[in-house]
Amino acid sequence: MPGMTLTEKILAAHAGRERVVPGEFVLAKVDLVLGNDVTAPIAIREFESIGVDTVFAKDRIALVQSHYVPNKDIKSAEQAKVMREFARRHQIDLFWEVGRAGVDHAILPQEGLVVPGDAVVGADSHTCTYGALGCFSTGIGSTDLAAAMATGECWLMVPKTLRFVLTGQRRPYVSGKDIILYIIGMIGVDGALYRSMEYTGSAVADLEMHDRFTIANMAIEAGAKNGVFAADAKTRAYCDGRAKREPVYLEADADAEYEKVYEIDVSQIGLQVAFPHLPENARPVGEARGIRIDQVFIGSCTNGWIEDLRVAAEILRGRQVHGDVRAIVIPPTREIYQQALREGLLEVFVEAGAAVGPPTCGPCLGGHMGVLAAGEKAVATSNRNFVGRMGHKDSAVYLAGPAVAAASAVAGEIASPEDL
Repeated sequence: MPGMTLTEKILAAHAGRERVVPGEFVLAKVDLVLGNDVTAPIAIREFESIGVDTVFAKDRIALVQSHYVPNKDIKSAEQAKVMREFARRHQIDLFWEVGRAGVDHAILPQEGLVVPGDAVVGADSHTCTYGALGCFSTGIGSTDLAAAMATGECWLMVPKTLRFVLTGQRRPYVSGKDIILYIIGMIGVDGALYRSMEYTGSAVADLEMHDRFTIANMAIEAGAKNGVFAADAKTRAYCDGRAKREPVYLEADADAEYEKVYEIDVSQIGLQVAFPHLPENARPVGEARGIRIDQVFIGSCTNGWIEDLRVAAEILRGRQVHGDVRAIVIPPTREIYQQALREGLLEVFVEAGAAVGPPTCGPCLGGHMGVLAAGEKAVATSNRNFVGRMGHKDSAVYLAGPAVAAASAVAGEIASPEDL
């Protein structure tokens, strides 16, 4: 009998089973349940219709004001109020209010609320971010969120697994964003449909945690159920001193069965840009060079980590944002904002002519603080460039990492740092 992949091992443990196989359905106990100001209010209404007295565990439900904060209008304020009152009513410990709130997928790892070996579900498609820590994490709908808040369990089909073996040494400025855009460009936006994307290989050891978070974050852009890295020394270092629960370190069996194995030499990957209107339209930055832009957004759950801000600041230091470009920089959490402040990064951004905003998901989904008008083009370090994703349906979004985004802000057109 073959061994199990990392995802299969985690799901088996949470379903109380010795083993699971792809295609079977399991009822898995979950370690953490996430909702935000877009999805949680719907789940709360469903939860209240179930008829249960309270949530399964007040310290295992995370509610984050993330997408429309600070509230942009009356409707978003009402959404926030529903969450706030629910958290108070059920004495939920993990509720982030404006001032402490921000991008949920940066807050939870930072706070040590997701740890290796966990099974985590959240009513947001980018919940898959936490797979960087060696856990199973996936997005669910608001109705499933209501059930999970009530029972602490979630019904899941065990996915088949694709294995990505990363080797080689990265080129300068090439980040996790470039690697995942390259992979999605290779397999397509449905190339991992309801699959687990498991990453391994010698190049993984060279990837810092922020790069792994970025790669896991965009598993859903390939159609995947989750993305996952086995925990290693860097994972342990990240968790030390922050993990709120005891981590469980698991790895795939040597004889695990994979649906397909991809061998990728990262030294062959250059800086990438995903053209509108799909993340799979990834091309080398040279093919995008010279495209005039109107806006640059640096932030989001994909590329708002302090390391991303440092790269952007390195390129913007002593330079000015092009007069035809609006540059928006948004640290995703209060802690990252404070760190950027202490390091002088925010001063660099402001002196360069960029606008620095409070922690929010706003621009990424065209919610607020960076909405595009008809005909405008933007470079964004976020994860999606669908039609109308950041505003008007006739606008266009080019996805890139922080190095290309910052260089483009200076150049007024899509560029790489070496062009400056």
